Amino acid sequence: MTTSVARKERLVTLVLRPSSPPVACGIALAAALVLVEIVVVLMLKRIAPENAFGAVFLFGVLVVSAGWGFRLSIATSIASAAAYAYIHVIESSESLVPAVVVFLALALLTNTLVGQSRLRAVESARQNRRATALARQQASLRRVATLVASRAEPDEVYAAVTAELAGGLGIEHVSVVHFDPVHFDPVQARSGLDSSTPGTYVVLAGRDTTEGHRLTPGERLTLGGHNVCTAVAATGRPATIDFTTATGDIVDRLQGRGIALGLGVPISVDGRIWGAIVVGSTESSVEPDLQDRLTDFADLLATAVYNSETREELTRSRARVVAAADQARRSIERDLHDGAQQRIVSLGMELRTAQAVVPEDLRELRQSLDRSVDTLAQIHSDLRELSRGIHPAILSRGGLAPALKTLARRSPVPVSLTTDIPVRLDDSIEVAAYYVVAESLTNTAKYAGASHVQVTAVVTDGDLTLTVADDGRGGADPTLGSGLIGLHDRVAAAGGTLALHSPPGAGTSLTVTIAAPTG
Repeated sequence: MTTSVARKERLVTLVLRPSSPPVACGIALAAALVLVEIVVVLMLKRIAPENAFGAVFLFGVLVVSAGWGFRLSIATSIASAAAYAYIHVIESSESLVPAVVVFLALALLTNTLVGQSRLRAVESARQNRRATALARQQASLRRVATLVASRAEPDEVYAAVTAELAGGLGIEHVSVVHFDPVHFDPVQARSGLDSSTPGTYVVLAGRDTTEGHRLTPGERLTLGGHNVCTAVAATGRPATIDFTTATGDIVDRLQGRGIALGLGVPISVDGRIWGAIVVGSTESSVEPDLQDRLTDFADLLATAVYNSETREELTRSRARVVAAADQARRSIERDLHDGAQQRIVSLGMELRTAQAVVPEDLRELRQSLDRSVDTLAQIHSDLRELSRGIHPAILSRGGLAPALKTLARRSPVPVSLTTDIPVRLDDSIEVAAYYVVAESLTNTAKYAGASHVQVTAVVTDGDLTLTVADDGRGGADPTLGSGLIGLHDRVAAAGGTLALHSPPGAGTSLTVTIAAPTG
């Protein structure tokens, strides 16, 4: 059923053409049809001389009415009427006026009916094109929105937007640009578009049907002159500029491309003009709703950029909090080691010295001093353990590998440790890895009922991969306590990821991957 309807629509579109061929073709066809009709009628007259065969002359009127405008159809009707009259002149002596009037009336009626059908076909074709374009646009928007919702990297979203616009709109040139916040001053830019506007912008993604003129990601151009990017940056509003009168870096860059018209819409992020989507067409005019389509994609890009910046700021904020806490831990550990612990050691030595000079007959005093020295030793041991829990001094002095060895020795559950850490890592990475292992070993001893733990720490190209696996009862639930949540936050602050695998009855495995900081 659907196939037959589609065939019918194609047939109607073929006969009632939405767009007319050149007029010269119509004139030639009309003349040829009239001549053919005369020949056909003359041949038919030999077979049935009594018939007028006027309907034959309506065929040309029908064909021209279906393919061309009303004027050419009227001209064809008059020519056909003349041919019809000519046949009557040579074949009959009867009055021509009634026959010609009837023929012209029928021809005009045919023109009117076919013309209305043609207009309906044109409108139907236009509506179909609009519906098809709208469906294609909605599909493109859905694909880009899916990328944004899945937290795809901004570079992937930029490339997807240019690809969707270039493919869906048939535009020759599409690019996404970002106004450099370091060099761009919108206040100065608004002072005059035709003056030398300060600032630069960076190409984030670009598509062009001509390879030689394609803008490459990372390419930096200067704002200024009379062009779309400068206009959008200065006003924060969409801009359309005749490329033949444009000036500036982008014009020089696309020289010879044949761009006739440029259109750009702003990408606004959190109240500031962050960048723009720019298209260039070799046609002097574009679809009326092109600006609205570009705005829809610009809104999606703005959402992707805002989400990315928010996540980056959250990561940086979390890192600052963790770094401040670690710095406070180091300060407390240093104060305990250099202050209280040293004084306790010094006091113990003084008590031993005093004990040595106490006479032998004062046994109770000697025993009291001995107990005091033992108490100080226990206090010193407790403070050492406390400072080690606040921040391990061995981590600062020796690095991650020696610190992990110390944790393995102190663990109540036997630990097999494998390390391959040839260089010192960034301080935040070492601290995060240390506390991951310390917390994991503590949880294993308290809850897992495990008999063995395997700890592996390997560094490849500065990136750390850490695994802690036990053979306990499994079933660890990170939502039931703050320990694993805290570890996740600490690892995320260091720029890494934490994955927990703990099926019931099959042990617990925790894997941390932290990439080396760049830049």
